[in-house]
Amino acid sequence: MTQAPEAPVALRQDQSVALSMAAAGKAQLFDYRQAANPVRRGLTEPIPEGRWGPELHASGPSAILPLDLSDELDCRGPATSPALSANFIRILAGETISAGANATSFLFYVWRGAGRCRRPAGALGGPVDQPWSQGDLFVLPCGEPAQLEAHEESVLYWVHDEPLLNHLGVSADRPRFEATHYPGEWLRRELAALAADPSSARSNRLSLLLANSDLPRSRTVTHTLWAMYGLVPAGAIQAPHRHQSVALDLVIACAPGCATLSGPELNADGTIRNPLRMEWEPGAAFVTPPGHWHGHVNESGEDALLLPIQDAALHTYLRSLDIRFS
Repeated sequence: MTQAPEAPVALRQDQSVALSMAAAGKAQLFDYRQAANPVRRGLTEPIPEGRWGPELHASGPSAILPLDLSDELDCRGPATSPALSANFIRILAGETISAGANATSFLFYVWRGAGRCRRPAGALGGPVDQPWSQGDLFVLPCGEPAQLEAHEESVLYWVHDEPLLNHLGVSADRPRFEATHYPGEWLRRELAALAADPSSARSNRLSLLLANSDLPRSRTVTHTLWAMYGLVPAGAIQAPHRHQSVALDLVIACAPGCATLSGPELNADGTIRNPLRMEWEPGAAFVTPPGHWHGHVNESGEDALLLPIQDAALHTYLRSLDIRFS
């Protein structure tokens, strides 16, 4: 057993102390005050408020278009947050894109178009043969790359958790859920029924949370991903809320005058102090950083639809989501 030193070692601020043992080449010590919260510029970079407009996927050849913030995050890319990668996939009619990653969860939302998702049987599971059309959402567990065949020109929003696995230095080798399809017609019908329910007038959000019966405890779309199909009615001004998961938001539909307001602090009246205003456009995507208060406003005369994808299922498992309302 190693004996404790006779006297404590004095540390100068922000300076590591070499140890006089064989492993001293890698071992370091830091004053608690200098290392307890390393999320700061130049060290562990904070998560920025990225935004990508619909012009990114409006034209061009078939391609996977990453929403990549890996340089800002100082992590291996492509990555939109430390745990997740969001991408647009543009596919011309009659063409096929192969979408694969070292990930436990693949989520696809069909912003427009129609086609079919095929995945051959492999060591991690059976085959997938799933038709899709505008408004559909489907999730796949780890496995072979998905072959996305477009019957008409299509744009899909694709989110997966490869950045998390890259950070952990692991490979996905065990499916945690089965491939699951959420038809767009079903989502639209259920959201309309929720909006018509008189009790919804008192709700902070008019939204459907997508869940999977393979994951009864978390009530999430996969064991790492959380998905919300949300309505922001015409004239609505949502009260702010916050959580420790990162939100990767896709604007499904809106008219001019819709936006998200966000910021790290609240005023005494519960509004956001000096908010950043992120304007919406149909087919645009943006990032809401963890811990930021945020709310959506709809100053247009039409209802708007939003699809936030978060790593909230992972935070739910870790008991660290910490969702709060102003």
